[in-house]
Amino acid sequence: MSDALADKRTASRFRILAEIADRQPAVSQGEIADAVGVTSQAVSEYIRELVDDGLVEKEGRSRYRVTKEGVDWLFREAKSLRRYVDHVTDDVLESLQEDAAIAVEDIESGEAVSLSLQNGMLHATPGEAGPATGVATTGAEAGTDVGVTGFEGVIDMAPGTVVVYQIPPVRAGGSRGVDESALADLCAEADLTLASGVEAVVALRSVDHPPAVAAAAGEVAAEAARGGQDVVVAVTRDEVGRVTDALRDGDTEYVVEGS
Repeated sequence: MSDALADKRTASRFRILAEIADRQPAVSQGEIADAVGVTSQAVSEYIRELVDDGLVEKEGRSRYRVTKEGVDWLFREAKSLRRYVDHVTDDVLESLQEDAAIAVEDIESGEAVSLSLQNGMLHATPGEAGPATGVATTGAEAGTDVGVTGFEGVIDMAPGTVVVYQIPPVRAGGSRGVDESALADLCAEADLTLASGVEAVVALRSVDHPPAVAAAAGEVAAEAARGGQDVVVAVTRDEVGRVTDALRDGDTEYVVEGS
């Protein structure tokens, strides 16, 4: 651990030296006192110690400069602090992070689980067979939500596909001009069907695949594809650009089919 975290005095010494480095050569002890939260008298005593230790040199009244030795000490302490912060962030806090998953089977609190993405949602299975694992923080029956923490490994996830299927506007036949067989086949293979435009909604209903969403379809499709879902977006031809713009903004690959 950094010496700057070992005790309050060392921490104050670190902060005052850093303040001097930031303000040099004209150093206001009152400003440093306000920044660090100590008295001006205490700052004066710290500076005198830093000068005696060769970390700061005095150039005149209220003029100080951090020496090479002082810079080296600041670097060492800063690097040590960074390592400690990285440890807290990457190891401690990451292990305490809790997410919700769907229990594939009954799970007991404290049980090790394997994690996977299915239909864009995190799923947990008892055991440690998968490349990604965690620990259940709650008990759960199969099909219900379970808390998971202590994540390790990487969840295999390939991005999903997006097919933008154009539907004629009503003036050009609307849903009546759709190749229903082709649209039905696409929807049958997709995890999610979306719509943009009245004609598109009617077309999906006519092939027994009503849309899950009929607003912001491009944004929803991009998010779903990032989660590994295959998506069909039926779009009235007049609104294709709005959907494809959202997909491009989300760095989502797509193909356009239909009339």
